[in-house]
Amino acid sequence: MNQNKQWLLDKLGPSDDLEHRLIQSNHFQVEILFITNICDSTLIRDDIIQPFFQMKQEAEYENYLLSFPGCVRPASNVDALNKITAGHIAILFRERILLFNAAQIKAAALSDAQVEATIQGPQTGFCEHIDTNINLIRFRYQNNSLRVECLEIGRLSKSRLCMMYDDLQVDHQILDQVRKAIDEIKVDTLQSANELTQLLNKQKFSIFPTFLTTERPDRAILNISQGKVILMLEGTPFVLILPVVFYDFYSAMDDNYQLSLVSYFLLILRYIALLLSLILPAAYVALTAYNPEIFRVQVALSIAGSRASVPYPAYVEVLLMLILMELLLEASIRLPKSVGSTATTVGGLILGQAATSAGLISNIMIIIVSTVAISNFVVPINSMSFAMRIMKYPLVLLASMLGITGVVLGLIGMTAYMSNLRSFGVPYLRLFFYRK
Repeated sequence: MNQNKQWLLDKLGPSDDLEHRLIQSNHFQVEILFITNICDSTLIRDDIIQPFFQMKQEAEYENYLLSFPGCVRPASNVDALNKITAGHIAILFRERILLFNAAQIKAAALSDAQVEATIQGPQTGFCEHIDTNINLIRFRYQNNSLRVECLEIGRLSKSRLCMMYDDLQVDHQILDQVRKAIDEIKVDTLQSANELTQLLNKQKFSIFPTFLTTERPDRAILNISQGKVILMLEGTPFVLILPVVFYDFYSAMDDNYQLSLVSYFLLILRYIALLLSLILPAAYVALTAYNPEIFRVQVALSIAGSRASVPYPAYVEVLLMLILMELLLEASIRLPKSVGSTATTVGGLILGQAATSAGLISNIMIIIVSTVAISNFVVPINSMSFAMRIMKYPLVLLASMLGITGVVLGLIGMTAYMSNLRSFGVPYLRLFFYRK
């Protein structure tokens, strides 16, 4: 029996939500082994622990447990291991093991994902209770190599931070780097996942995110299976995924639930949207102010006619409309949901029509800004969308000074900068991150 117990402990490994306890009375003793986050503590107390102290013989207690439909003898150690990871409690007697079903799915506090919506696939998102989130991942990823490490962070808030990973898939060098980075955090309070990213990020002035924030359990589970580390913080429905590469920010969970050709098409569409949102405003400035000869004559004359009444240079026109678009987007976030979309849509239409009628903005500029706005919304992860929104402005300024040459130099500089980025030692422009 000691060999069986030790085998189970070795397979389940050191994990903060693994409970191994000795229960003894004046008559006999047993040991219980279970995962706290997926078992019902009330059921354990009422149906297992309290009756133990009321009985005087081991055989009587064993027969009592076997009277429950959810209590069985395991066929093998592997069967016992699989049932423990599914929410059973292993009750270890001197010569045998019983498995008592105490699985509890904490679904009451869960709601649908609000930020990363999908058409197909699971709809449930994380909540603000860390035990519920761990419970959700444990039930969907029933692997005995899944590990949970928890600690307190924040001198005053004493926030609970948990790290989840697959011990067989994770790169232990990266894991050690993450542990070291967390140990170096010295703050009074910590309340959100984005605060944690700022504290963990060694490149303080980096525009591009080197951590992925998600509210979707399926994305978290997929990344755990690929050897990544998940960080959960009490009080926030978002978790951190690391390390990440640029590709991760343009892959949506719908890609895994569609036909492969559809997934590739949507992925290509997102990269086209990336190029449009980055290049289109700068290209407009460069082609109208510096390199109009690139256009066909009819197109050049059409653009010139559209801009005939505009009283300022093309780069001023572009910057004015981009800033206006940012204001409308920010307003849609801050306003109440019931009026936010309506107010910003009506405001955008009225301002655009009025500016065009007054000759302050050309018609083609309205088309370009609308295309850029739509392209920004295609990005699945908000943090990357913010980065791309910021990168448009340096490209526009370079285009206003050097034309097409400035746009090309800006793209080369941005690519060189991104190629130098690392996410816990992993190159940012690596095609994908996956460990077998």
